[in-house]
Amino acid sequence: MDSRQLRHFVALAETLNYHRAAERLHISQPPLSASIRKLEEDLGVRLFERTRRGTSLTPAGQAALDDARRALFHTEQFGRMATATARGEAGTLRIGFIGSATYSLMPRLMPLFRARYPDVELVLTESTTSRLIEQVEQGELDAGLLRFPMVRATQAEMTPVERDVFVAALPEDHPLLARPKLKLSDLAAEPFVMYSAQAVPGLHAMALLACQQAGFVPKVQQEAVQVQTVVSLVESGLGVALVPSVATRHAMPRVVFRKVHGPGANTEIGIALLWRPDTETPAARRFRQTLASLENMAH
Repeated sequence: MDSRQLRHFVALAETLNYHRAAERLHISQPPLSASIRKLEEDLGVRLFERTRRGTSLTPAGQAALDDARRALFHTEQFGRMATATARGEAGTLRIGFIGSATYSLMPRLMPLFRARYPDVELVLTESTTSRLIEQVEQGELDAGLLRFPMVRATQAEMTPVERDVFVAALPEDHPLLARPKLKLSDLAAEPFVMYSAQAVPGLHAMALLACQQAGFVPKVQQEAVQVQTVVSLVESGLGVALVPSVATRHAMPRVVFRKVHGPGANTEIGIALLWRPDTETPAARRFRQTLASLENMAH
């Protein structure tokens, strides 16, 4: 039997009238009668009693009605889901992100995407930029929100979505905070908390570049992977650090963030979306379009 026969059976079972059932189905009565007869022949079971007083369900027809309704629902649901997934409005979307994307970008992006595409199941994974590049390249993730500039080549496409600059993070009692205008070069003699060159090569390279443009090589006291960990180590008194300005949205009680001036102060960093055009799913395309609309809203 097919879904057409099921629709015919349910329509007749609910109306118990061939004429009204045919009207509901937008067909004429003879094809409906032929379809019901064929269904009964295929099953070898009478589903309807036909008498001069009208049409009624047999016990077998009554027993089959609920299952027929469920089967129709699931058939229609299958069609709706397949169509929605092809349009990027359903299915599963695997997104990787760096920790600092949670400061500003994701709190603005995720509610907007969920509101637009509530039937897309989001699978979110936090990782480092290096690992995210590998996962996108290998197809383990549909897209990644990672740090740029990147220090390694990739065949994947990259679109900057959040531009930023460094600010200085200092312990609250640091003498340099007494200066009304802090130059990046003022930090030359300070111990630094720096990003791990292995785990976070992009942020490590850009922080080093900023310092070198200011005329010094930082004295690295401690390394860390996450921006939040770097800030925590500054709070512990292990040194000063350069952090993306978005990190100031989550202030630590004993850390002061200060804008820096002079050479190296305008070194651009940010967050980018990385994806593979050759394997992009419809849901991933919807995600990318949502990101683009977020940028337009910001402007």
